[in-house]
Amino acid sequence: MSSKQHSILITGGAGFIGSHLVRLMVNKYPDYHIVNLDALTYAGNLENLKDIENAPNYTFVKADITDAEAMQELFALHQFDGVIHLAAESHVDRSISNPMSFIETNIVGTVVLLNAAKHHWGDFSGKRFYQVSTDEVYGSLGKTGLFTETTPYDPRSPYSASKASADHLVRAYYHTYGMPVVLSNCSNNYGPYQFPEKLLPLMINNIRHGKTLPVYGDGQYTRDWLWVVDHAEAIDLVYHKGGNGETYNIGGNNEWKNIDLVHQLCDVMDDLLGQSQGTSRALITFVKDRPGHDRRYAIDATKIKQELGWAPKVKAEEGLRQTAQWYLDNTSWLERVTSGEYKAYYEKQYQ
Repeated sequence: MSSKQHSILITGGAGFIGSHLVRLMVNKYPDYHIVNLDALTYAGNLENLKDIENAPNYTFVKADITDAEAMQELFALHQFDGVIHLAAESHVDRSISNPMSFIETNIVGTVVLLNAAKHHWGDFSGKRFYQVSTDEVYGSLGKTGLFTETTPYDPRSPYSASKASADHLVRAYYHTYGMPVVLSNCSNNYGPYQFPEKLLPLMINNIRHGKTLPVYGDGQYTRDWLWVVDHAEAIDLVYHKGGNGETYNIGGNNEWKNIDLVHQLCDVMDDLLGQSQGTSRALITFVKDRPGHDRRYAIDATKIKQELGWAPKVKAEEGLRQTAQWYLDNTSWLERVTSGEYKAYYEKQYQ
């Protein structure tokens, strides 16, 4: 793809993964026009992007991907060459208590974007729709084995079911209309700017305040952990070099049981806070398991390594310490996020 005047819509660009991707693309491709579309719900935060908000090749648009008229107008105005679609409701616990919002955003919103692209892209020459998805669509693994790109979908939560549906619709537009698409399924992301309902920032914040550290069930649930900047670099690569209609699994090669990860984080936090080892571990409390909790996820990222040359750079031990240090160095950000102060400010600014 030529970089000359190339225009990309990144949805959900004020969120955790999205903000890292927007920053990467704005800085790496000064000749591109990067449009960040975000509804600024509870997890979207423009403070994540203050360092690039005045960049000449960057535009922010506050809108909802379920608003078909707004999406049609946006495509007409900016004449996008590509869409990198990250906007989603993503917290499993929230999907259990309120599945309908996940259906509306993750399924209906994806179709609205696909329809806008289909309407404005003509013969699809030089265009690309990139669906960023999750390994949770594959269901749960046993003690052995890895998810590959050919693993059958078997979602177990309303969240993963909504993402699986969106993935299928993106592939349907490829097969039915010939739309150039690419998909990726990633493992658990971690790093700076993550909303503190997620495991690591929640634990870091609770340790700071001496609060209990809730661990579901027996703590033996296993996840692969992916450094968010590694993921952003993989998305960049897949967008530019991935094959049409292809899927790429993106994993960190960092498989941890939840309780082992929390223990490691506790030890890192004790060190960074100058506390006696074991102080933070004493805060761990096992709580009632959530419904439909998948036992184990693990990614086989062989395809993206062999075909595109990508591999994760940051190991969990290193990334865990960097993450903990970032939250300790940015307590004002954390406090504004948890209080909702930032949300009120930006809602007023983008009324």
